[in-house]
Amino acid sequence: MGILYDDVVIISQSDKEGDPCVITVNCPDKTGLGCDLCRIILFFGLSIVRGDVSTDGKWCYIVFWVIGDSQTRWGLLKKRLMGACPSCSSASVVLYYRAEMQAPKPSDVFLLKLSCYDRKGLLYDVTAVLCELELTIEKVKISTTPDGKVMDLFFVTDTRELLHTRKRKEDTYEHLKTILGNAMISCDVEMVGTEITACSQASSFLPSAIIDMFHLDMPVELPSGSLTSSNVSVTIDNSLSPGHTLVQIVCQDHKGLLYDIMRTLKDYNIQVSYGRFSRRQRGNCEIDLFIMQADGKKIVDPSKQNGLSSRLWMELLQPFRVTVISRGPDTELLVANPVELSGKGRPLVFHDITLALKMLDICIFSVCTYFPTTLSEKPFWPCLHIQFVV
Repeated sequence: MGILYDDVVIISQSDKEGDPCVITVNCPDKTGLGCDLCRIILFFGLSIVRGDVSTDGKWCYIVFWVIGDSQTRWGLLKKRLMGACPSCSSASVVLYYRAEMQAPKPSDVFLLKLSCYDRKGLLYDVTAVLCELELTIEKVKISTTPDGKVMDLFFVTDTRELLHTRKRKEDTYEHLKTILGNAMISCDVEMVGTEITACSQASSFLPSAIIDMFHLDMPVELPSGSLTSSNVSVTIDNSLSPGHTLVQIVCQDHKGLLYDIMRTLKDYNIQVSYGRFSRRQRGNCEIDLFIMQADGKKIVDPSKQNGLSSRLWMELLQPFRVTVISRGPDTELLVANPVELSGKGRPLVFHDITLALKMLDICIFSVCTYFPTTLSEKPFWPCLHIQFVV
């Protein structure tokens, strides 16, 4: 007996506003699948309030209870979730994530050059349009001239892989024209070469303030690889299952919480055999995960246990870093957020930052992004550096 393709992902919308919708995924398993699914759900602006995961090593069954709104594009969400699931032909073998073996083909990078007259909330309005069009921002360079004109340079990739076509470019132009109106001066989209792409994705130079953002005081370490602080508790236990290591997490909820956990496990090449996530009253969350390594064994090495619990603790206590620095008449906002080993960054970070600045009625003067190639305390953290003037 097989499973119908449309039944790989089933979305049951709630009848009552405010109640969670149920997303059910039934497909072949692979290490990192939970991370991929949570990332897509986060990209669509949904909040996961409960989750159940189970697998026999070949086939998995995942259920998410999510809160959306009237603007949620459920049909497109289902399509993206189905695209992240392995094909049924892969059910005969567990697919472990290894960056050097499963690195996806790099997406084509396009340079969107936008010139317009400045106004408050401009950057957020443009960013919201790009997110709606499923254009992922890889790098940004924005500057404002004394006469009130703005030059925006967005290096983007297209989830739909159609930006090379004339119709897709025209559609992008029309969406931007609709939101900007007469403020738009010019807009152009062109594919960039590999040499420009390489330069745009890495930089060995970082402001010292960004590096200082990664120094955290470690919490109290308890026996058996457990860490606890006032807000986060991570416990690793090998006594409750003969074949799996149990990771128990208690923490406060935040946007993308389950994604942060699954992303960390994916980076460590760890498979979740069974898991349960629930959000209690006052934003308290409890997560139980039965996991195993790529070799199918429990995590018994104390150093590996401590390494995993420390990483989880750090990701949950501060999923991204934010600091504000005064430089003469200007004020700089520095934000650093993680990416996966596969190269995918946390969804909607740039969108959420520009939205917050718009709500605070703060004018952005210039923007620049840094992607460090070396950072001993925290590798693979691209640093989004925003300079703005109040």
